Amino acid sequence: MGFHTFDASEAERLERPDRYRWVSAEELIGPLVSAGLDVVADLGSGTGFYTDSVAPHVETVYGVDVQAEMHDLYREKGVPENVDLVASDVADLPFADDELDGAVSTMTYHEFASDASIAELARTIRSGGLLVVFDWTADGDGEHGPPVDERFAAADAVEALEAAGFEVVSESTRTETFGVVARAP
Repeated sequence: MGFHTFDASEAERLERPDRYRWVSAEELIGPLVSAGLDVVADLGSGTGFYTDSVAPHVETVYGVDVQAEMHDLYREKGVPENVDLVASDVADLPFADDELDGAVSTMTYHEFASDASIAELARTIRSGGLLVVFDWTADGDGEHGPPVDERFAAADAVEALEAAGFEVVSESTRTETFGVVARAP
């Protein structure tokens, strides 16, 4: 399961507003605003579609993507002043311990879900900070997003996060996606 990396040659698909039907900007931003987070990483930021939604609500967003090509496309589109682009794998983030107030992942958990990545998030997100994850669910039919055998269920994400010391605040499963909000240890 998992570890599917989105094909950068298909990046124009990441800019379609119909993506909000799977995860709305309000769902993603709500927990961040409620918690008053200032420094947030967008894991698998791609072309910045969701990063652009987060940026007006925080002081700094680190757009983290393993593919430098995605950052190039984001730069062509225009990057907000408070967004810093970081080329990195989630399992090896270039942030100090507790440097982040939180992190978000929209439709990318299946690309990085591993014990090493989750441990790295526990290290870099300050204690009590938030991790907000929305991804394609293994319970979906696979008509949209990656193949079902490359997905995780919400319960899988919850189990992995709790094993790393995260406290799950909320969990939901929808038609094709799941959402999990968790506090860092």
